[in-house]
Amino acid sequence: MTEVTTQEEADAAFGEEVALVYKHSSRCAISLMAHEEVERFAGAHPDVPVYRVDVIFSRPVSHYVATRAGIVHRSPQAIFLCGGEPVWNASHLEITSDALERALDAAGRGSR
Repeated sequence: MTEVTTQEEADAAFGEEVALVYKHSSRCAISLMAHEEVERFAGAHPDVPVYRVDVIFSRPVSHYVATRAGIVHRSPQAIFLCGGEPVWNASHLEITSDALERALDAAGRGSR
């Protein structure tokens, strides 16, 4: 997982063919559960770049991602990007490794 602390680093995620942006709060129990799910997904898909934004310490970057993606900010939140465009997003308990797997499949990148 690549930690994102600047807008330039966030822009790198939007420059990928496919990427997952995960917005995380270290002060939220639901975020900790979602983080485990994202880590499980990342471990199964090392070829998919995963970018993590800490919404507490990098709040301006978190809001930049929301604005650039055109998606209302949530925390925790997972956003799949394909060619720089958001193709799927979920928040809170909707973030599971299975849901991420299905989103990757829908983007045409999953294992078949």
